[in-house]
Amino acid sequence: MGGFSFRNLTFFLIVVVLIWCSNIETSNARRVGKHWRQRRSDFASLSKKKGKNHGGNHHNGDKSKQKKPSPPLSPPPAPSAKPPKKGGDAAASSTVFNVLDFGAKGDGSTDDTKAFQAAWAAACKVEASTHNIVFQLDGKIIAPTSSKEWGSGLLQWLEFTKLVGLTIQGSGIVDGSGAVWWQDSSYDDPDDELKLIVPLNSTWAHNPPIPLKGSLGEKMPRIKPTALRFYGSFNVTVTGITIQNSPQCHLKFDNCIGVSVYNFSVSSPGDSPNTDGIHLQNSKDVLIRSSNLACGDDCVSIQTGCTNVYIHNVNCGPGHGISIGGLGKDNTKACVSNITVRDIVMHNTMNGVRVKTWQGGSGSVQNVLFSNIPSLGSSTTNRN
Repeated sequence: MGGFSFRNLTFFLIVVVLIWCSNIETSNARRVGKHWRQRRSDFASLSKKKGKNHGGNHHNGDKSKQKKPSPPLSPPPAPSAKPPKKGGDAAASSTVFNVLDFGAKGDGSTDDTKAFQAAWAAACKVEASTHNIVFQLDGKIIAPTSSKEWGSGLLQWLEFTKLVGLTIQGSGIVDGSGAVWWQDSSYDDPDDELKLIVPLNSTWAHNPPIPLKGSLGEKMPRIKPTALRFYGSFNVTVTGITIQNSPQCHLKFDNCIGVSVYNFSVSSPGDSPNTDGIHLQNSKDVLIRSSNLACGDDCVSIQTGCTNVYIHNVNCGPGHGISIGGLGKDNTKACVSNITVRDIVMHNTMNGVRVKTWQGGSGSVQNVLFSNIPSLGSSTTNRN
C-alpha cells in the first residue's frame, strides 16, 4: 500500500480521519517502492460505506456563494486516468479505521503521531487497500513548532505516495505553523521576483522585505517543508479542506496523473515568503476550480513537465498571481503544454498571469490560454 509519510503531529485537534477502500486488487495491501525515509512513517485510517457520503461536500459558506462556472473556452482535461489493473475486481468491503480508536487524544497538546501510525498499519493489512482511498479530515492537524521535532529539516511534512484513486476531503484544517519558519527566511527562493526584475535605476535592493515574525524566537531548520505533497499517484482529489500557514508550499503535486482540486482554500499572509498555494510539477490532466488561494507567493505555480492543466473560477490573492515557471533553470530543458487559466479574480496580487523563464534554458511552452482575469487591487498587472 502506498504511504502517508510525515515528521510529527505535535498537536491533533478532534480529527477523524477515514479511508474508504474497495477491493479492486485481490492481493494484500503492501508498501509500494522504496520511498520510506529515516524517521518517517505512514499513517491513516480506513473506511468504506456503501451509499453514504461522509463529508464529501463539506465546505464553508464562503465557498457556496462562488459564482457558477461558465462554459469553458477550451475543453478541460480528462477527469481521470486509467492505470493498469493488477488483479480482478471483487466485491466492495466495509472497514473503518478511526484514529481516535487507536489512542489519539485530540486535546490540542498531545502528540498523536503513534495513533496515526497504528491506524495506518491496521489499514495496510486490509486486502486490496491500494485503490480508491478516502481520507476524511474534520478538525485540525497542527505542525510542530519546535526545531527539535524537525531535526535538520524536511522537504515535506505530510506526503501521500504511490496511491491510486485517493481523495482527501472534509471540512478540516491542516495548519503548518509557518510563522516560526518565516522569521528565519533568507528570501533565497530562486523564483523570487526581486531576483528576476532589474530596477530602472540599475540598482538592487540590499535589504529584502522582512517576513512575519513568529511567536517563538527559536531558529528553525533552513529546509522548509511543504505542508501537503502527493507523489507518483493516479486520480487524486482534494476538496473541502483548508491548508493554512505552511512553512513553504501549501499543496504540491509531483509526477501525478489525474488531479482534481475544488472547494479548497489556502490561507497565509501576503508577506509569508515562498508559500505557493498549489505547486504542479511533472503532472498532467489537472483540474483546479472553485477555490480560494491566499498566500505569499504564486497562487498556482505550473512547472516543467505539466500538460493538460485547466484552472477556472479561482480567487487569487494576496499572492504573486498564477505563473508558468520559472522554467529552464541551470540550462535545463523545460516543456509545458495545454494550459488554460480563465475566470480568475486577482485580489491585491503582485502580478496577474505570466510565463517565467531562465536565461540559458531550453524547451517549449505551447497552447496556453489566459482569459477573463479581472483585478481587484492596484498592485496587480494582468496579462491576458
